[in-house]
Amino acid sequence: MLHIDATFRALTPGGRALLDHIRHSTQNLLLQSMPDTTYERLASHFERIDLPAKHRLEEVHQPIDFVYFIESGLASVVAQTRDGLQIEVGLIGREGFTGASLLYDDDQTPFECYMQVPGEGVRIATPIFAAAVFQSHQLRRSLLRYARSATIQLAYTTLCNGKTHIDQRLARWLLMVHDRMLSSALPLTHEFLSVMLGVRRPSVTDALHVLEKHGLIGTSRSMITIKNREALILFAGSTYGPAEREYLRLTGQTLGQRSW
Repeated sequence: MLHIDATFRALTPGGRALLDHIRHSTQNLLLQSMPDTTYERLASHFERIDLPAKHRLEEVHQPIDFVYFIESGLASVVAQTRDGLQIEVGLIGREGFTGASLLYDDDQTPFECYMQVPGEGVRIATPIFAAAVFQSHQLRRSLLRYARSATIQLAYTTLCNGKTHIDQRLARWLLMVHDRMLSSALPLTHEFLSVMLGVRRPSVTDALHVLEKHGLIGTSRSMITIKNREALILFAGSTYGPAEREYLRLTGQTLGQRSW
């Protein structure tokens, strides 16, 4: 059971001015869309933090100490077995937050969540977050609707992994990363791609060559550049788009204002 006895700080005029500055500068779409009073309930307790690559945000079956609202960079949610099998089951960028299991009164997760692309964000201690969610119906509703969109993303990832070729899976995944980044140059290694897609590194190399041959992407050492997004969408087929439309329906936000 989560403890929700946290006390919220009253805002001084200077503190409110600082929060207003953070609010207008944040790149996190959920924070941008929150009503002022809902946002202030969280933001008075935010701690700004750098998020380097491989920084762990959640560990398997360990207490979740902080909730992170990512503003730049990219986090992967990875499922794994005792004998080392692993695959990505979720992406979190500036459209969302970590620690969604807390909304269901569960303070841990069977998945690992770590930064794949370095960035920045803000975090809030779990007891403070739990208290805010308990006390604010509007906040709880907003976060639950995002959590719902994440389960839909997972469902379409499962469909794509089970029914499409690795080339299409890679195309869809690159589009999802592009949606969450502010650049068409994506700092991604073959090692990460093999984990994300659940395939061997040679299969990743072959799939990248296919997309590059069609002029959809460019590749260099530890970097993939999206060259023709519209053609990449066509190549990915119908598995890209449904989850993105559901995110728009549920949150009212468009991922990167991009077409799908």
